Amino acid sequence: MAQLRQDYEKFTELGAEVVVIGPETPSEFQAYFKKEKLPFIGLADPTHSVLKSYGQKVNLFKLGRMPAQMIIDKQGLLRYIHYGHDMQDIPKNEEIIEILQNLK
Repeated sequence: MAQLRQDYEKFTELGAEVVVIGPETPSEFQAYFKKEKLPFIGLADPTHSVLKSYGQKVNLFKLGRMPAQMIIDKQGLLRYIHYGHDMQDIPKNEEIIEILQNLK
């Protein structure tokens, strides 16, 4: 999430909003976002209902949820998706920014 925080302003300048979905309870998620002073939206998903809707994978041998990044446009269409194979497999912000620029 620190990576997303670094370029949050660039994302919003392109008309995007960052939403982070996590498996914690609402109170745990709220406490974490407050402690880390994260500027974006956090959605607690302890029942994994959002995870299941978008096909995000869980691998108990690799600490649970695998990373997934998606771009959903204002009409609700999924325009980009990246499913990570491990916790380090996350697209660089520059890649996401380039995709957002091309969508405009």
